[in-house]
Amino acid sequence: MIPIAFVRAHGRLLGFGLVMALSSSFGQTYFISLFGGEIRAAFGLSHGGFGTLYSLGTLASAALLVFGGRLIDRWPLALFAGTVLGGLALGCLAMSAAESAAAVALAVFGLRFFGQGLSSHASLTAMARYFEHERGRAVAIASLGYPAGEAIFPPLVVALLAGFPWRTLWIGAALALLLAALPLMIWLLKGHGARDAALKAAGPGRARDATLGQALRDGGLWRRMPALLAPSFISTGLVFHQVHIATSKGWPMTLMAGSFSLYALGSVGSVMLAGGLVDRFSARRLVPFFLAPLVVTCLALASSDAPYVAPVFFALLGVGAGMTTAILGTLWAELYGVTHLGAIRAFAQAAMVFSTGLAPACLGILIDAGVGVDAIALGGALYCIGVSALAFTAHSGGPPRAQTTA
Repeated sequence: MIPIAFVRAHGRLLGFGLVMALSSSFGQTYFISLFGGEIRAAFGLSHGGFGTLYSLGTLASAALLVFGGRLIDRWPLALFAGTVLGGLALGCLAMSAAESAAAVALAVFGLRFFGQGLSSHASLTAMARYFEHERGRAVAIASLGYPAGEAIFPPLVVALLAGFPWRTLWIGAALALLLAALPLMIWLLKGHGARDAALKAAGPGRARDATLGQALRDGGLWRRMPALLAPSFISTGLVFHQVHIATSKGWPMTLMAGSFSLYALGSVGSVMLAGGLVDRFSARRLVPFFLAPLVVTCLALASSDAPYVAPVFFALLGVGAGMTTAILGTLWAELYGVTHLGAIRAFAQAAMVFSTGLAPACLGILIDAGVGVDAIALGGALYCIGVSALAFTAHSGGPPRAQTTA
């Protein structure tokens, strides 16, 4: 349930987070993969070839994200967000104009860097930085932008591709960012300077917040990281190759596109529930358990080829995505404070983007080698169980931030 009083009190800042999350859709795997068939046909690429090209652009964006993401600690929030939206629009235009496989890789880089990377980074960093006691709830509300995009864009793109060239749709995406998202973002951040001043006034009380270097020396970070990266790798790989999954299972693409609405519904419900659980129990305590929905998702995909499995698969995938968003949106501020949150979250975001970059190539190579979808899904479930056990050892070791924060 969305807390109306909370939204009224903080509507503009929450709206900013939601707009940036929604705008990230144009750089998310599920959106780009909707054009996978057209791009492969235009440039003569196999599943593995397109996956590798996509991975190269994504990995390059992850490498730069470590440096670009920390600018949110130094720049005014409106300047940072405006630069991100402008860059994402350029990425959309680059995809519309691509005339070679190399140009597609360059466009993928721009979409992933400014979209999945910095748009999401701006949304969740702002929520974690400017909210404290209700941080989980703020992240949950802003994160509704993700399922909104997941519900709207797949069926819309599938319908429009029936009547328009795929390049035209990318031009439309750029116009939506420049003519709608950018002006709305500027309006929502009107008066934000006072909020920044209040945060800086509390600076002396945060003098011992952890730096990125201190966070990287925390053993608990590395015991949690394999679990934290599992959703981005597994979900991205499966969604990117959704056309192949549909073909191997005998499911029409209209069923897959329609099922994304259930993904969105599952994500909405779980992110709101998880936001409340985070505020009550803390994200740190929930990390060893948050992969349970993804385990069930993989087992469901591996269990049957029946058409009903498609909506079940996407609904469960959405539940896991919502849990992941709520926990990752709050964990870093909870463990290490907010003074250097941009740099710490940029590192974590880069690692996540790096894992999403590997996933399409790795799964594409497995598919080209003849490994079945069921076997891939079962392997994902077993991996999630193993890394959850490893994350539990970090939980039992105590809160890392106690070592760095007064």
